[in-house]
Formats: sequence, structure tokens, C-alpha cells
Amino acid sequence: MSLSRAVPRFLSANPTTSMGTRLINTAPAYPGHIPLNSFENAFLAVGSAVMSLLDPYRADLIAALGETTAGPALPRLRDIMLASPEGRQILKDRPRINTKTVDMNALGQLPEGTWGRTYKTWLERTGVTPDSREPVHYVDDPELAYVMQRYRECHDFYHSICNFSVNVESELAIKYFEFANLGLPLAAISAIGGPLRLNAKKRSTLFSEYVPWALKYGSTSQCLITVYWEKRWEQNVEDLRMELRIRDSPAKWSKKSMATVASAEVASSADSASS
Repeated sequence: MSLSRAVPRFLSANPTTSMGTRLINTAPAYPGHIPLNSFENAFLAVGSAVMSLLDPYRADLIAALGETTAGPALPRLRDIMLASPEGRQILKDRPRINTKTVDMNALGQLPEGTWGRTYKTWLERTGVTPDSREPVHYVDDPELAYVMQRYRECHDFYHSICNFSVNVESELAIKYFEFANLGLPLAAISAIGGPLRLNAKKRSTLFSEYVPWALKYGSTSQCLITVYWEKRWEQNVEDLRMELRIRDSPAKWSKKSMATVASAEVASSADSASS
């Protein structure tokens, strides 16, 4: 059982523990919400930080760390969204991004060069699914919980629009970009600890090429939390990048990634021929 699930379950199962009466209202504010007091929040933040360094592929630990360290960043992002017509519409609609809400087959039928087709191709190249994002549990305010969920579910959009794969150095580049663009502490924590997992050559590429690019364009591009990506599927992807002020990506795709594309195209051709 993971730390991020076991500890909150113990603390939230009974309002009165051996430590005495908890100092918060334990009634969930939304489905899946687990209220934490300040001590529990700090305990979970430290624990998930330590455990995620030991196992960086534990999405539940990374999710818990992001929620327990968000602090004032989420209200700030909510205010940025409220100041943008597109952002306000997102907060009103509260769209979700997964294979039930996004017609992936329709995206695959869009013309080459559109944003929707670019995103669908990115998913195929990387083998990623939008269904893998953890639900938010530890943010008390329902609207701020949605802001965190929106950030989490849009993370793959940031990879795709910036043309980065999902290897370690690419993930770190996007974390630096997100920190400069969104200011979430999780991105900074990941950016600091992540390079330790790279060999010397990849670390050199990260700091000489990826990080300068990420900090430059992350800080000068439009705040990406305000982009209603799902309403822009048919937009030309280069026009979208220009509008958002994201240019000159230094990303390098491996042969394995390209092979994934080829395999997907062969499978698609075979399916078409058999239908």
C-alpha cells in the first residue's frame, strides 16, 4: 500500500485518534476529497517527497506531493484563469481529459498539422494514455482542486505543444517550463531532484540546451493553464505555438519513439485493410 494512500486513510478514517480530536472538519468537500490538518499535510508532503525520490515512477506519490505543496500557487492560477475569457470558460465548464471525454478516433482523422492530430500522434509516439492521471484528493477547496486536476490532465498537452517526449530529460525540461510558466512548487522540486537520475551526457544536454529554453519560453509564453485546448483541435499547431509564444524547441526524439510511430501506422493500415 502506498504512503500517499495509507497515511491519509488512517488519519481520515476516524475523526478522533490517539492524538486527540482533529482540528478540521472531516466531511469531504467533493467526491474523493481527504481533508488533512496542517500537521497531516506536512507529514504527507515530506513522506511523499522522500518516497518519490526513491521511486520516481510512483504517480500517486508525485500527485500527493503536488497537492500538499501547492500552497498559494493554486489560488494564483485560479485568479489568472478568472482574468482570461478562455480561462473563465474552463472554470465554468470544468472539462476533463481522458478517453471518455475526448474522441481519439476523431483526432486521428484531423488533417496533418492541426493541434488535435499533433496531440494524437504524440500519444502514439510515446505510448501514453490520458487515463493515467491521478484524481485530486488533498486540496480542500473544490474549485482549487479542479485547477490542480486541470493542470495534471493538461501536462501531456505541454509535452506535445513543446515537442518533448517522455524520457527523463524531456520530463525534467517540461518541469522547468512548468515552473517558469505556472509557478507550482512541485515542478521546482522535481527539477531539483530529477537531474540526479541522469548520466553525465544527458545532464549536460539538460542544462546546456533544455533548461535555458524552458526558462526562456516558460516565462515569456502565455500562461498555459488558461488555454482551452479541447476547443482548438482544428487549429494549425504552428499558429497555436506562435500565439502562445512557444518556439524553437530543442527536443530530440529517439529512434525508439519513431519506431512507435511506425508500428502505430502499420497497425492502423492493417486495421483499415481488414475492415
